[in-house]
Amino acid sequence: MEGALMMEERGHGNPRAECSLSRSDFLRLKDFIYDHCGITINEAKRTMLEARLRRRLKSLGLPSFALYCDYLFSPEGMEGELTHMIDQVTTNKTDFFREPSHFDYLAQKALPHLALSKRNLMVWSAGCSTGEEPYTLAMVLGEFAGGRHGCDFLILATDISTRVLEKARLAIYNEEAIAPIPAGLKKKYLLRSRDETHSRYRVIPELRDHVRFRQLNLMEGDFGFREQMDIIFCRNVIIYFDKATQASLLNRFCRYLSPKGYLFMGHSETLFGMDLPLAQVAPTIYRRAG
Repeated sequence: MEGALMMEERGHGNPRAECSLSRSDFLRLKDFIYDHCGITINEAKRTMLEARLRRRLKSLGLPSFALYCDYLFSPEGMEGELTHMIDQVTTNKTDFFREPSHFDYLAQKALPHLALSKRNLMVWSAGCSTGEEPYTLAMVLGEFAGGRHGCDFLILATDISTRVLEKARLAIYNEEAIAPIPAGLKKKYLLRSRDETHSRYRVIPELRDHVRFRQLNLMEGDFGFREQMDIIFCRNVIIYFDKATQASLLNRFCRYLSPKGYLFMGHSETLFGMDLPLAQVAPTIYRRAG
């Protein structure tokens, strides 16, 4: 519902008090989201933030954003509400085989090159959303590994939002969502629901076994990985960060990227002006130098 949400104030005589996000509360939330998630929310996104968080006020039965902020920043709120708030403010847009040129390059150049020296490949889908990207990667790597004896792979898929990770683990998609998947891969890697009233499909267990999902805040100083990654997909994620945050994050990516490993970025993202040990090998595709 657009506009202000009218709710009854608890314990007050005004049963229809208008709920709106004040500038002071907006600044409290904006600064906290930046510090915790690295996401920059400027004045132009204030209405968007208000609309999304209004859902949480309604769910909690709170009559004002001021009381919501007080609760969020309390020890109880940090424990019980923080995850819900993050789920509301993060944007999750993804598709199977999104930016298909990336997967063409992966199959035709990156994987054959990496396989010359490695049999077990580690792949990271950073900002995996509801799973379309890591399962696309799994299909591409499955096709590659299937023709090479002894070649195997593992995909680590992470996101800050627990809500989208729950959907990703289920690996269930409707007919519209799977439309970009080539027919041969659909037949090989997807199972159709027996319920004919719903055209739903699930990724087969053999492919799901190659993907591990984990909640991860990219602003954490140490990602906690035990191994380096041969391939990192981090697409359309850093566009929500300012330049300083982007540079800091990408430097940490490089520390976890194996020698000659590949980094795939979104089509609207650039590393221009950043001092990174990466060489561009194709549009928005980079290789670890040195």
